[in-house]
Amino acid sequence: MLASKSGTLFRCACFCVLLTTSATKAGMAAPASDTPTAITTHMGGTLRLVAASSGGTLDPQINYSAKYINLFANVYDGLTTFRKADGLAGADVVPDLAEDLPQPEDGGLTYTFRLREGITFSNGQPVATADVVASFRRIFRVGSPTAGAFYGAIKGADACLRSPADCKLEGVVENPATRSITFHLTTPDTEFLHKLAFTHAVILPANAPDHDTGNVPLPSTGPYQLTAYDPNRFLKLERNPYFKEWNAQAQPFGYPDRIDYTFGIPDEAAVTAVENGQYDWMADPIPLDRLGELGSRFASQTHVLRHPAMYFLPMNMREAPFSSLKARQAVNYALNRKAMTILYGGPAIARPLCGMLPSTLPASSTQCFYTKDASPESPAPMWRGTDMEKARNLVRESGTYGQKVTVIAANTSVDLAMGAWVRDMLQNLGYRANLRPLSSALAFSYMQNSDNHVQIGVASWSADYPSASNFLDALLGCENIHPGSDSSINIPGFCNQDVQSLMDKAKTDVSLSAQAQNALWQEADRRVMEQAPVAPAIEKDAVILTSPRLKNLLFTTVNQLLFSQAWVQ
Repeated sequence: MLASKSGTLFRCACFCVLLTTSATKAGMAAPASDTPTAITTHMGGTLRLVAASSGGTLDPQINYSAKYINLFANVYDGLTTFRKADGLAGADVVPDLAEDLPQPEDGGLTYTFRLREGITFSNGQPVATADVVASFRRIFRVGSPTAGAFYGAIKGADACLRSPADCKLEGVVENPATRSITFHLTTPDTEFLHKLAFTHAVILPANAPDHDTGNVPLPSTGPYQLTAYDPNRFLKLERNPYFKEWNAQAQPFGYPDRIDYTFGIPDEAAVTAVENGQYDWMADPIPLDRLGELGSRFASQTHVLRHPAMYFLPMNMREAPFSSLKARQAVNYALNRKAMTILYGGPAIARPLCGMLPSTLPASSTQCFYTKDASPESPAPMWRGTDMEKARNLVRESGTYGQKVTVIAANTSVDLAMGAWVRDMLQNLGYRANLRPLSSALAFSYMQNSDNHVQIGVASWSADYPSASNFLDALLGCENIHPGSDSSINIPGFCNQDVQSLMDKAKTDVSLSAQAQNALWQEADRRVMEQAPVAPAIEKDAVILTSPRLKNLLFTTVNQLLFSQAWVQ
């Protein structure tokens, strides 16, 4: 296999099979022992990470970029977390700062946790129940992107969403004498423990500012603390001197002494630097023209791993031309999902996606709504190809032919290639289309803010936790529309009460079987696609390139590569 651009496309499938069979488990080792003294053989050194750009704010209750959320898993803790383990076990919720996982009471409306004793923030301050209460109020006061979607069932959340500065959140009650914290919900939430495990629910000191702290790090409880940040150049993490392992499944002791993150290295240069061992891991997608050489020369350093993730085209339903249903449907019929698969790297690491639910989720379906001889009312069993004739007819019928359209995409190699293809597709449909690339640190936030009047974009999404709600409700739920905010993750502005009722029932009805829940999500998916606020493109696997020296690669279902467990010594 050659690394030349001319030879990469048709060789990609072979490359991906090679990685899947021979490289996925390279360097794997047993998990760390429960006691720090047992890991001293590999403890020490500096883990070196690299990216084209930084990931934005250091505020863990605001940042919604995978680049930093995965890093924050080594820095911050919530009452619960996802098990730090390989494979399916990594989707399990385990107690973290809480001693145990409580059983819900009052028909799923009440959860009572007991806070562990002896845990200290990185500034030396003991963690207390008051910190827990203040942290949940802060989620609303700072306008966390998931405040409504994840924590809106807590009693008092509605008032907090209406007036964040006055948030009291009376549904979170502390008892310092017993170190207990009780959550009172207004409606049951079958995924409440999962949502408490997400990064936005980490526990911070009660005196943390009620605003985005930007480049200023906040005290943490995990094995590492953020110590220095220049968003144009670097981010540095060092050991938290107060960390003592309390539950290895939740937050194991870390191996590296330091984690250094370097910014400003383009993805092409980063690939070469990681291959040669100058850095240990790169954050950005591997450029397509480099995949061939990884399969032939660096297979032992390249790892392909399944993860609930997707690329999609959000279309702003409140901006022309995509305020027209027929224009949105035209994009869905015209989107060549095979081409998008190739642009990401080939069929062994990506697959066409016709709905909002990747195949790694139990509720997923192979039905395709927009392909040859198909519609939302009569879906095909799989994607069969584009239907350009129908797409062009829909554009003419919509009255939007000839309008100007700007495509927003991140400036990484993969996103730029996809963005250029979407621009050409729109021109082929009769629009006057152009592409506007933005820094990968800014693109997703820019798409979210309605003040920017984004018409269509190329976006990617990875699961906060493996659930259908994290794709359908998170990206298209009514509660996730926040006009004028960089934290409005419902980019299309889609709000359909019939669809929302289906999603709410799947989330709150504790009497439903798993099969019944999945059926509701599938019906919600079909009804969403009837309105076509997005054009799903592909589901993608994670392709990870590591340095020759990095061992003990631990890839978790939620947080992907667990940096604290890497051996660099």
